[in-house]
Amino acid sequence: MRTAIILFNLGGPDRPEAIKPFRINLFSDKAIIRAPIFIRFWLARLIAASSAKAAVANYTLLGGKSPLLAHTEAQGRALEAALGPDYKCFPVMRYWHPLAHEVAPLVKSWKPDRILLLPLYPQFSTTTTGSSLNDWREAAANAGLACPTATLCCWHDDPGYTAAIAALVDEQISAAQTALPGAKLRILYSAHGLPESIVKGGDPYQAHIEASVAAVQSQLAENRHEHVICYQSRATPQKWLSPSTVEALEQAGRDKVAVVVVPIAFVSDHIETLVELDIENRHLAREAGVAGYFRARAPNDDPAFITAVAGIVKRAAASGLCRAGTLCQGHRHCPWSTR
Repeated sequence: MRTAIILFNLGGPDRPEAIKPFRINLFSDKAIIRAPIFIRFWLARLIAASSAKAAVANYTLLGGKSPLLAHTEAQGRALEAALGPDYKCFPVMRYWHPLAHEVAPLVKSWKPDRILLLPLYPQFSTTTTGSSLNDWREAAANAGLACPTATLCCWHDDPGYTAAIAALVDEQISAAQTALPGAKLRILYSAHGLPESIVKGGDPYQAHIEASVAAVQSQLAENRHEHVICYQSRATPQKWLSPSTVEALEQAGRDKVAVVVVPIAFVSDHIETLVELDIENRHLAREAGVAGYFRARAPNDDPAFITAVAGIVKRAAASGLCRAGTLCQGHRHCPWSTR
């Protein structure tokens, strides 16, 4: 069966001139800014303008554009190679090109027998997976794309995925121990933050992050090191999930420990890993007196990660269900939920 895999991700500007419209698109999403439409669009422009200089400076460090689409395309090619000629991957970005309404006609023209919606967000959130799925459904309907479709809702605790992440964490633990023999290590699992109000409203993201971390910890070669879950990239004045990654680094400095930072919610390198973690937080850690700063690689097209995702795809495609052959009824936002 010809299977189209829709790879969802956030997207990012592809040139300096796209930075502002990308950020306005992001903050205009009702899943991100939960306010009436006239207030939301005003806030989107206010937020985008308030940090415009910093955003331009940060993307300048990356050559003026985000590498996220390129990484997603590489993941798609690797998945196609792992799955065989009957599978074709179509990257769809939420806030910049290629957008859902641009890709849906391409999928239709490929004439798939079935479609698998695969968010590159292992942990479900209404702000990421939920928003992307809603956007896709509208685009598919407008394109007249009617095809049997399965949705991979959540894969935060898939054993293959968490084993692949554990291997990347082990890699940096080993590097830290080689560079700093005898130093005390602390693993900081850094996830993108969310306002507390969204989680209190029933979003399962925080619980999924905690489940991912627990699964990764159980598969480490040695799990004697203490660990902390923290959250980065706060974008609005609301109270967000805590502790922040900055707070966790400051505490590590006070405790005189070295850290291995793990971008647990990100499967591709982009501005939050390459600038926020690798440059800004590394500098902050040095200023805070952190004994050593090491960052685990994002999976990108790591072979173990691709193998894990290919396994999830095959099981989901075979069963037509959303979590490797089982219905996910764990949260009320699941697209398969009957509650």
